[in-house]
Amino acid sequence: MTTSASTSAPLIEKHTIGYVPPEDRHGKVRDLFTLWFGGNIAPLPIVTGALGVQLFHLNLVWGIVAILVGHLVGGVLMALHSAQGPQMGIPQMIQSRAQFGSLGALLVVLIAGVMYIGFFASNIVLAGKSLHGVVDSVPVPVGIVIGALGSGIIGIIGYRFIHVLNRIGTWVLGIGIVIGFGYILTHIQTDDFLTRGSFNLSGWLATVSLAALWQIAFAPYVSDYSRYLPANVPVAATFWTTYLGSALGSSLSFVFGAVAVLATPVGMDTMDAVKLATGAIGPLMLVLFLISVISHNALNLYGAVLSLITLVQTFAYRWIPTAKSRAVISIIVLLACCFAAVGASADFIGHFVDMVLVLLVVLVPWTAINLIDFYAIHKGQYDIGSIFQVDGGIYGRYNPQALLAYAIGIAVQIPFMNTPLYVGPVSAHINGADLSWLVGLLVTSPLYFWLATRDSAYRRRLTSEKLAGSL
Repeated sequence: MTTSASTSAPLIEKHTIGYVPPEDRHGKVRDLFTLWFGGNIAPLPIVTGALGVQLFHLNLVWGIVAILVGHLVGGVLMALHSAQGPQMGIPQMIQSRAQFGSLGALLVVLIAGVMYIGFFASNIVLAGKSLHGVVDSVPVPVGIVIGALGSGIIGIIGYRFIHVLNRIGTWVLGIGIVIGFGYILTHIQTDDFLTRGSFNLSGWLATVSLAALWQIAFAPYVSDYSRYLPANVPVAATFWTTYLGSALGSSLSFVFGAVAVLATPVGMDTMDAVKLATGAIGPLMLVLFLISVISHNALNLYGAVLSLITLVQTFAYRWIPTAKSRAVISIIVLLACCFAAVGASADFIGHFVDMVLVLLVVLVPWTAINLIDFYAIHKGQYDIGSIFQVDGGIYGRYNPQALLAYAIGIAVQIPFMNTPLYVGPVSAHINGADLSWLVGLLVTSPLYFWLATRDSAYRRRLTSEKLAGSL
């Protein structure tokens, strides 16, 4: 489905966090499949997927089952957020003001911004290592800078260019990973490929959680890439194209990582295992992954910049951020991440994964509140003008019901947590499996619905929205 703007949309995106009017809507809903499929064929999900057999000691069959269950479950939440984009026409994080209030949303926006920056920095480290693996004469620090510059150019150009690159990437990376699977499975270098590891409940639950959390990590910015679609795009179409693209692409990468480490001797670094397992086509695979990292990492830079703009605009509400503002902030973030990544420790990516697990504890209740508010309470109808007012308009500066449900949603996860900072008693009892995300969703969702629908001020707000209408 397209609009007349599709053929005239500027290559360099002019909008930042503002509402995208109907005349600027463009694109096809199928672009969401290619965006999330191609974007997930990358080294970071490959490294993460390998943990099921490396860290949690599952065998191949149970590792694959856990990976599929996690992505299929977590992908539902991620795709439900994506379906909000065409209806709202604004980025995901600024939409949170409608649930938490103009100031109440700041904590979640800040956390999301930190997570994006962490993803960006981790991926440029992987880009530097991949480039060094392809061309030995290029030092890793130089590769980091080159990878960051490539992602920076894509992120500054913006929305349309990101979609174009991922349409191409879906075919190239999809074919590449299928060839990679074929080569590994016909050149297995170990005798215990199918027998290494075994089923253990804690490891299986941990792998399911890891896959589900991978999907949930996209939730704070997934609708940023659907907000330019026409408002009349069916919710179901947006959901299914996003869901299938993300779940399929992520699952392939996770399984690829597991297969590569099982096909090589125990103890190898995942990307070294990929290079060894793919043999003659190893250099080609590294080139494809390098391109993927640079392209997909533009999404992390883009999301970080939108979050930072949202934070500033909360206080400087008269400021109308432009493409130039987005470019300047992108350059600042890029330079800071390059500096951090070049001077980072050898275990930088491991530390980052630890950080994401901590941050997701506070993002999971936000996901529950946002989805319940959008689908069950407001049914997609919001007063867009109020969202951009300094006092929050009809949504106010704070929404006590959302903040209370959010705090409780974090608290109930604590006994089930397994993070570098704290291991809860329940998690310790089940050998380290982290089920906090599931508990957080199951408690926060009904609690917020109950609090919101019984609040008289909230009901008056809904009435005001109906009278004001939505842009």
